[in-house]
Amino acid sequence: MQNKYFPQIKKQIPFSGKDSKDQLAFKYYNRDQKVGTKTMSEHLRFAVSYWHTMMGNGSDMFGGSSFNREWHKANNPLDRAKDTLEAAFEFFQKLGVEYYCFHDRDIAPEGETFAQSCKNLESIVALAKSFQKETGVKLLWGTANLFSSPIYSQGAGTSPNAHVMAYAAAQVKNAIDATNELGGENYVFWGGREGYETLLNTDLKKEQEHMARFLHMAVDYKKKIGFQGQFLIEPKPKEPSKHQYDTDSATTLYFLKEYGLLDHFKLNIEANHATLAGHSFEHELAVASAAGKLGSVDANRGDELLGWDTDQFPTNLYSTTLAMMVILKQGGLGSGGLNFDAKVRRSSIDPTDLFYAHIGGMDAFARGLLIAQKMIDDNAFGAFIDERYNSFNSGIGSKIISKQVGLEEIETWVRNEGKPVLQSGRQEMLENILNSYIV
Repeated sequence: MQNKYFPQIKKQIPFSGKDSKDQLAFKYYNRDQKVGTKTMSEHLRFAVSYWHTMMGNGSDMFGGSSFNREWHKANNPLDRAKDTLEAAFEFFQKLGVEYYCFHDRDIAPEGETFAQSCKNLESIVALAKSFQKETGVKLLWGTANLFSSPIYSQGAGTSPNAHVMAYAAAQVKNAIDATNELGGENYVFWGGREGYETLLNTDLKKEQEHMARFLHMAVDYKKKIGFQGQFLIEPKPKEPSKHQYDTDSATTLYFLKEYGLLDHFKLNIEANHATLAGHSFEHELAVASAAGKLGSVDANRGDELLGWDTDQFPTNLYSTTLAMMVILKQGGLGSGGLNFDAKVRRSSIDPTDLFYAHIGGMDAFARGLLIAQKMIDDNAFGAFIDERYNSFNSGIGSKIISKQVGLEEIETWVRNEGKPVLQSGRQEMLENILNSYIV
């Protein structure tokens, strides 16, 4: 394990237990601890996001960079990319994570021509493959950056310009190739610019049809090259486009079903995107899970007082506990994982802050996992929920669900039975139960 870029961290971050005062140690994440039938690492499958952790410089929409990482100092872009990759794998090893995620333009610089961009990517992928073999760190997922370049200002797969759509498709093809070459377990489609600002210049139906065609081409290519990874779509609302076609889980699922793509995709849910869509994190997870389409998670949080993607590290135990409840109830994330699509704050200028941030997020989800498993084992809410819907197990409820009656028969029954009598939803009691497990 090298000490070139993070010499202040001498060894892999240890597990020291909840009573430890060491801020460079895990309090709850004990990777080999069994929770139910799996270890913590098998449940959580933590991944580091390359774009924020390795490429971040503290800039935001109101100001430029506030720190300059040592691995960003080479003058030549390709040399800089190689230094960054070396620093990344040093970070992965010292943090003790098994996975990472990237956009194509994170790991390899864009060239003056498309051919040069592809060559740059191939060069860095070869180096990444050697680092993966050396360290055992794996690729959770790759994706293409179809939002930063000015050519995508009016969309990529939904662009009104066929040349732009073709350029985006070619870029996706190469990003899938890179992901496949590195043994990526998933590939994500993130439609950062797939939306519109005004209907005055937009054919909404045509753009959605074009996006569907774009995705179908990717599915066809996946089959052709034998890529075994899962395809994921990451819903996101109104940023940067005012109206995005993949605004939340329900909208994205409808789109996939409408265009015959539902069998080929699952969803990658981000907590901060849920916030921007006006939903809770657990709501978006639950909607995707109920459809059997929750594939992976971008673990972060937003600021409810700010109207943009703040991508903060997750520290809210209520959020992580409820998230893990959904994930555990569906049997885990399969080939997906918990990717920290999160960045340190603008004022957190030291490289060591990257460790503090990830340790906090990993501990928050590990603690959420332990609490959620305990509540499931105790059937803390299951018995109440079962009882709440018990009227559908017999009588008129059972007949409705089993299609034995229609509106006419139901009306006759209601006339004979009179008004319903409701039972309390007991929300406050249930919240107290949740508190008793968390506190």
